[in-house]
Amino acid sequence: MALALMLVIEGLLPFISPAAWRQVFARMLAMSDGQIRFIGLSSIAVGALALLFVWR
Repeated sequence: MALALMLVIEGLLPFISPAAWRQVFARMLAMSDGQIRFIGLSSIAVGALALLFVWR
């Protein structure tokens, strides 16, 4: 169920605004590996905290 919800949420931007989606990826290609890793780590932390709040 969580995977399905993630796919729905991630599909919203390319469906609603394909041009903005391309711009996001162009900016990501310009980022360094460290910046992308930091974004990934931040996403993991926010997701883990959200799970903790929902789990309780």
